[in-house]
Amino acid sequence: MSLLALPSARDEAWRWSDLSGLPAIADAKPTGQPRSVDDLWIDTPGPRLLFVDGAYDASRSNPGPVQIGPADANAGRHALGKLAGSTGWTLTLGRDCATEGPVQIVHVATGGANHLAADIRLDEDAQASIVESFVGEGWVNRAASLRLARSARLMVARRFLHESGFQSHADTAEIGQAASLTIASLVAGEADSRLDGHLTITGIEAFAEAGGALLGRKKQRHDAAFVVRHAAAHGQSRQLWRAVADEQAVTSASARVEVTRDAQKTDGEQSLRGLLMARTAAVNLKPELEIFADDVKCGHGATVGELDRNSLFYLASRGIPPVEARAILTHAFVADALARIGEDAVREAFEATANSWLGMIA
Repeated sequence: MSLLALPSARDEAWRWSDLSGLPAIADAKPTGQPRSVDDLWIDTPGPRLLFVDGAYDASRSNPGPVQIGPADANAGRHALGKLAGSTGWTLTLGRDCATEGPVQIVHVATGGANHLAADIRLDEDAQASIVESFVGEGWVNRAASLRLARSARLMVARRFLHESGFQSHADTAEIGQAASLTIASLVAGEADSRLDGHLTITGIEAFAEAGGALLGRKKQRHDAAFVVRHAAAHGQSRQLWRAVADEQAVTSASARVEVTRDAQKTDGEQSLRGLLMARTAAVNLKPELEIFADDVKCGHGATVGELDRNSLFYLASRGIPPVEARAILTHAFVADALARIGEDAVREAFEATANSWLGMIA
């Protein structure tokens, strides 16, 4: 592992990520200690899969239509995603098919490094929802390939909750005519993280959305870098990221929209906002637009600030303790990043996780 050429801060796309500790983590051995995951399952019908240190635990899973085995993550050019290899899980839905409730996947790590690929393919008019939760310690590296045919719908929601180590995930997506893909991520653990995505709209009138909340404290580093490429006309995309940094944490979000010459009538929007909870913390935001079509509607906004003092004073005047007041305002700041999660039970579970990080009673 020590011979692996990892990106460094000298690489523009990785300048806010710190991967220097990965070789040592990868050389460590997993303990294999069992862990209860009952608190991670959301009370909804549908398939449930459990992976422990990257290995499928059939005795505690109910895969439904999900297949375990060879998987093509289509991440060969990504520095970390290419390590996922070809072993993992696949979900293939035929025309007009849908999953019964969300596909829930829990990833547990007990140290060391583990890599896993995922391949999701939805045929015409198919619909699916996937919910993933990551817990444990060590380096968990995932790569996913998403292919949506005409009018397919896919919702992906992920919780990154590691106690220590590093979490990385790379998505590669192709979105066909009138198809819709939404990816929502919540980073609320104690480990560092790096999230990447390259979403390509290949069919007319397709929709792509990516975003989430990055919650950092202590000396954590969270980094999200997503690219949406419009390669067909009348497409829409949204990127919405909320970055919170407390103590000495660094949270960063980079969102890029690319519009090709053939992608006329594109509507692209970026909303990046950062919240500094302490003057010793840092938030980095980088919105980018690259437009070669002449009939488009694209906009972006990026702001970094602190909690509003007037709002804090108002809550204090109503008898709300300062810690709770800060949590209430921070919850309001990140709420819209989770609002796009479709299933009520899933959205409420994610909000409860965020509230727990904020010190609120869910």
